[in-house]
Amino acid sequence: MILAFGDSNTWGFDPATRGRFSRAQRWPTVMQRELGSEFEVIAEGLRGRTTVHDDPLEPYRSGADALPPCLMSHAPVHLVILALGCNDLKKRFSVTAFDIAEGAARLIFLARAYGEGPDGGPPRILLIAPPPLAKLTGYAEMFEGGAEKSRLIGQ
Repeated sequence: MILAFGDSNTWGFDPATRGRFSRAQRWPTVMQRELGSEFEVIAEGLRGRTTVHDDPLEPYRSGADALPPCLMSHAPVHLVILALGCNDLKKRFSVTAFDIAEGAARLIFLARAYGEGPDGGPPRILLIAPPPLAKLTGYAEMFEGGAEKSRLIGQ
């Protein structure tokens, strides 16, 4: 089993409609289709999810709070794909690229501590750094200063 744990990109947010892509268009579903029936991909995406931050405007978005019970409920998990960090770039968190990387490191720690792989050990972990932010239109104020930080995260 593969657990895709992420934010709105994993959830399937469609910026053109501000709705959700169809299930068939979401990347975890596409990955499932490409891997074939011998694999199971669980899509655990949530709009606004951060690595470790409690959002005062959008509650229940901390990945660190949600990851352990998610791992335990889906055990055993062969691979955990952690695809978070974009929402940590929001101006209201006022964190550095280093802080965002530390948040991702916390998630890796939690995946090793609470995840159970098929052999009883921890699952394998794939960390996907968020892509650099492009020119934002509808969210420019919310992510002010984020573009510069986003270019540092994947380095």
